[in-house]
Amino acid sequence: MTDIKDAIRPKFRAQSREFYFLLGLTAIISVLGLAMVASASTVDAFKNTSNAASTFLRQGGFALIGGLALIFASNLPLAFYKRTANVLLLSTLGLQLITVLFGTEINGNRNWLDLGIVSIQPSEFLKLGLIIAFSSMLAQLGPDELENRQIWTRVFVFSGLSLGLVVVLGKDMGTGVVMVVTLAGLFLFAGMKLSNWLTMLALGGSAAVALVFASPSRLARFSAWLNPEEADPMGVRWQYEHGTWALAHGGIFGTGLGRSKMKWSWIPEVQNDFIFAIIGEELGLIGALFVIVLFTALAITLFAIAKNQTDPFSRNIVAAVMVWISMQAFINIGVVLGVFPVLGVPLPLISAGGSSLISTMAAIGVVLAVERNRLAMPRRGRR
Repeated sequence: MTDIKDAIRPKFRAQSREFYFLLGLTAIISVLGLAMVASASTVDAFKNTSNAASTFLRQGGFALIGGLALIFASNLPLAFYKRTANVLLLSTLGLQLITVLFGTEINGNRNWLDLGIVSIQPSEFLKLGLIIAFSSMLAQLGPDELENRQIWTRVFVFSGLSLGLVVVLGKDMGTGVVMVVTLAGLFLFAGMKLSNWLTMLALGGSAAVALVFASPSRLARFSAWLNPEEADPMGVRWQYEHGTWALAHGGIFGTGLGRSKMKWSWIPEVQNDFIFAIIGEELGLIGALFVIVLFTALAITLFAIAKNQTDPFSRNIVAAVMVWISMQAFINIGVVLGVFPVLGVPLPLISAGGSSLISTMAAIGVVLAVERNRLAMPRRGRR
């Protein structure tokens, strides 16, 4: 109870440069995201609700909740996360199980849980639960090989359960890819042997190929991506092709904020997975590169925070959050550019969607708590 009271009483004493860089970058990207959601969503929002601002207002509410989650998470002591790591894992895993059993299916994926006034995507919060719990487990690795094997066994069992619920039963390949990449990064930072890590990646790649061939829709998207010159009677490449046209239309300087042509129902999920195409169209190459620079700066800042940590638990958390956000942004942008097949992965802090925004901001809040804890430790000094 003391931890909760402490979390709602923000601390204003001086922090590190990286602390403020991370906070500032998060605010800049989030504000840019709100502006782009406001622009990209107007047409579809008016069609669906007769209110062109409805999606923006909804996203603004999610941003407010995310900001509060960031503040709350950043003020909790690190000991709280260590004590509740397993509880967070089991609760988010249980929520994902409920989603698989009773959730809503959208575009072939059963990854939404309807709560009445709002729908949530529990897999987004499962990412954070896995990061905190696995960071705690892997921080206990030591010289005892038997104990280490037991720790890795627990980690792999829960990893398999999570991916099974999200990818196999929930059929959400995009979120599964982000989870696999995030966990792979965490395992490497936590000290997994490189040979074992490469073997794990090979097995994961083989499983991904099997899942692609097991689903006709996935196989169609994958084949269309591999063979862009072939005929596309089913319109599988529609989203990617119109996203490319949006980027080409934007040129160097863009058409201007709010002046996209492709948002007029030419690109499905334009305010979500393909919002980077509208950024490129309205803000041009300069705006698109600015977004890439922002995410690069965010990754560098998170890496600097991770490098400064002396506690394995703290270092694991920051490294995993760094891989999660930076690689999800890389995958989203890569999909829009045609580097990857369409996966349905949101652009962190920018795409419309409450679950992704809130969970990402909460994760950044946890990183800020880690850095705050480092500065509060004796004999560390302040920079």
